[in-house]
Amino acid sequence: MRNFLLSILLLVSCSMSAKLTVTKLTCNYQDGLAVTAGDIRVGWQMKADTNGDRQTAYRIRIFENITGKSVYDSGKTASAESQLISLPPLKGNRHGYYWQVCVWDAAGKKSAWSQKQYVRVVPEELGAKWIGAITKADAKLPEGRWANSVFKKDSFKAKWQDTDTLSAKSIILRKEFSTGKRKITDAVVYISGLGHYEMKINGRKVGDSEFAPLWSEYSKTVYYNTYDVTQLLAEGRNAISVLLGNGFFNVQRMGRYSKLQTSFGPPQMIMRMEINFSDGSRQVIKSGEDWKYTLSPITFNSIYGGESYDARLCQPGCDMPGFDDSRWHDAVLMEGPAGTLTPQTAQPVKIMERYGVKSWMKIHTDSLAAASKATKREIDPSVIVADMGQNLAGFPEITIEGKRGQKVTMLVAEKLTQQGTCDQRQTGRQHYYEYTLGSDGTETWHPRFSYYGFRYIQVEGAVREGEPNPQGLPVLKKLSSCFVYNSAREVSSFECSNELFTKTHRLIERAERSNMQAVLTDCPHREKLGWLEQDHLCGPSLLYNYDMTRFAPKVIRDITDTQKSDGMVPTTAPQYVSFGNLFDDSPEWGSTLIIMPFMYYEQYGDSMLITANYGAMSRYVDYLTSRADSGIVSHGLGDWYDYGPWRAGFSKNTPVPLVATAHYIFDLQLMTRAARMTGNTADADKYSKLLAYATDAFNSRFFKADSCTYGTGSQTSNALPLYLGLTGNNKQGVLNSLVADIKAHGTRLTTGDVGNRYLFQTLAQNGLNDLLYSMLNHYETPGYGFQLRHGATTLTEQWDPNQGSSLNHFMMGQIDEWLFKTLAGIQNRPGTYGLRHLLIKPTLVGDLKYVNASTESLYGKISVSCTRSSLTVEIPVGSDATIVLPDGTEKQVGSGKHTFNF
Repeated sequence: MRNFLLSILLLVSCSMSAKLTVTKLTCNYQDGLAVTAGDIRVGWQMKADTNGDRQTAYRIRIFENITGKSVYDSGKTASAESQLISLPPLKGNRHGYYWQVCVWDAAGKKSAWSQKQYVRVVPEELGAKWIGAITKADAKLPEGRWANSVFKKDSFKAKWQDTDTLSAKSIILRKEFSTGKRKITDAVVYISGLGHYEMKINGRKVGDSEFAPLWSEYSKTVYYNTYDVTQLLAEGRNAISVLLGNGFFNVQRMGRYSKLQTSFGPPQMIMRMEINFSDGSRQVIKSGEDWKYTLSPITFNSIYGGESYDARLCQPGCDMPGFDDSRWHDAVLMEGPAGTLTPQTAQPVKIMERYGVKSWMKIHTDSLAAASKATKREIDPSVIVADMGQNLAGFPEITIEGKRGQKVTMLVAEKLTQQGTCDQRQTGRQHYYEYTLGSDGTETWHPRFSYYGFRYIQVEGAVREGEPNPQGLPVLKKLSSCFVYNSAREVSSFECSNELFTKTHRLIERAERSNMQAVLTDCPHREKLGWLEQDHLCGPSLLYNYDMTRFAPKVIRDITDTQKSDGMVPTTAPQYVSFGNLFDDSPEWGSTLIIMPFMYYEQYGDSMLITANYGAMSRYVDYLTSRADSGIVSHGLGDWYDYGPWRAGFSKNTPVPLVATAHYIFDLQLMTRAARMTGNTADADKYSKLLAYATDAFNSRFFKADSCTYGTGSQTSNALPLYLGLTGNNKQGVLNSLVADIKAHGTRLTTGDVGNRYLFQTLAQNGLNDLLYSMLNHYETPGYGFQLRHGATTLTEQWDPNQGSSLNHFMMGQIDEWLFKTLAGIQNRPGTYGLRHLLIKPTLVGDLKYVNASTESLYGKISVSCTRSSLTVEIPVGSDATIVLPDGTEKQVGSGKHTFNF
């Protein structure tokens, strides 16, 4: 009896202490300091002490920062909602705001107030001026953007021959000011430096971004960044310095590699700093003609060609107050870009990881001549090559000891020549970095305005520490490769008992990270362009793996900014260069504008991208309709890089019109939904009729009743209509034909960049997961295992990395969707959106013994750990789940950790 009573008391005690705790506040999906033009939606996550606890009410309060004045109080609001909560718009004010929330649990118990989140309403205008060293007019920079087919023509070169070289120089802008003896309460700065900038206040870098601001379609949108700089300012004298580089804003061919050539103007900057004082006064510092500039120690910088830095040109103290800038030049007022200044809310690019040297290679003297010939440059006899062990996007960082004026050169590459030197032949050459020491001593440096995709670093003009040094060369004390990518948070994990699939996920994740820059690039070296098809074909992988709440809207804005007046969406966005009609306009690429907003809706339950971009989406579908002939769209790249006994490229297995028309139909399916969601009933009727017409035309043109196949009978030909539900009563027959073709190819795929996703998902949705597992569970080509067997550390452009020109593409990463959605079984309950009402249905196929995976919804972490005899799931507070066990039994659970044995 005593033990029984103690148990009861313990349960009562636990119940009394059980509570909800509010965590992770966001405003417009931003954590930390949030910036907004006024409209706000807030959200929060929660932790619970007991399973099944839930929010029954909340109270939100908003206060002015510093003054503490209350500006909004929701009062106790009965609601289970904790995300996408719209609040009254905030007005611009001096100090900004902060907000907090408390919640009530299922028992009616109130939580503690959350931590504060600070919010800044940006000014309607910065009220400052664009400044630099030379105007676009004086620089004689040609207007326009050109096709890559003209770059080598004399007529094109003539357009640039009179361009003033100052227009491509890196400069430093400087301003000194005094705050007097007033006490600073808070200070904020708004800044954009184009192409990219690095800002310092009193010698300390502002923020930790690289390549800020994010690049964009500069004729439509120009991003600026917002920083709280209260702690960087001092009482009395202060100094601001801003270093500028070219980026994609100003791409000029200057003797090194460049994929394109176009300029929106020379490097330039705009800035507004607001400083508030305890006496109620305010000081505003703005960019204008009262600033000074000088050339920076960066003597060359190109987003494509690399960077050179001469530390002898450094002017110590120029970023500190009291520096004598009398020999500097007066800043020049610039024309400014055409795009609208817009606060950047997507996460910045940063140095996110560093890798040290895995091994060193010394190139034999007898190989230098052959290596120089292979690389088309004279290689210094001091050359040494470091294997960093990981292919990535970024730049090297060196710590070097030497004498003033000595120069070290670094080349980077993801491949090596036969002689063991860096091989850039297929990824863009010449791209290199130069560093000239500014003193006798030890110095550390990395580039500021250029990056590349590489695994190997070739060093010339230095020796390793501890090695013989008869020539007195600089001594390399440390070498790192800086992995630079967008700081959108990784929210996933995946491993299973099959090492091949675990490592495949790693290949995909490293490639996605390498290509997650300001845009989702195709590769981090040769092009660095935002080719669009991968954004939706690998969209579920991106959404499972990363917090895309702020990055995806930026991608869509790039697309709508790039969209042409007739509705056409180019294959790249921003479109800095044209590759000609064949490569500029392809429905499988342009359809990202339609498909990605719906994927976003599936993942986050937020229809914002659909409603906000409905007009642009409808214009694109109308454009495809104008290109259709009797319901058939015939242009585009089709199933790019499909597989066969040839070097991959243009689609050979599947008719281009079949693939193009299927995506036109996919767009019409989604636009019919979008029209209904937005209340556009006339459009809904129009698109549903077009959908029926195009579907009939598709079946009439491509279906072959005698063989029960579509098109050529290829895997893509059959998978696309199956995935889109176009096969009607012929579904099973077409599915049988698809399976027969897979087996006829030795249980191997023949699909390409476009067809992969539809093949994988068609097999998964029709219960053919064992077949899909067999298709990929090997170390031959085509398959991910072949890449692993050949030492790949990122996903390669072709199934056979020996044939491909890039070893760092993520366009073939569509299998990641299957790993999370099917093997781990994490998905939406049918008819729901936002991963709030979950369906957890793991599938252990083949010889799999276990799968462990996790991702995050807006509500928190979702994890699955499944073996052949047990299943453990973790569901975040605010969510619930239907759990499907191997025998088909369904269990309904709320939040918390749940284990099932079977």
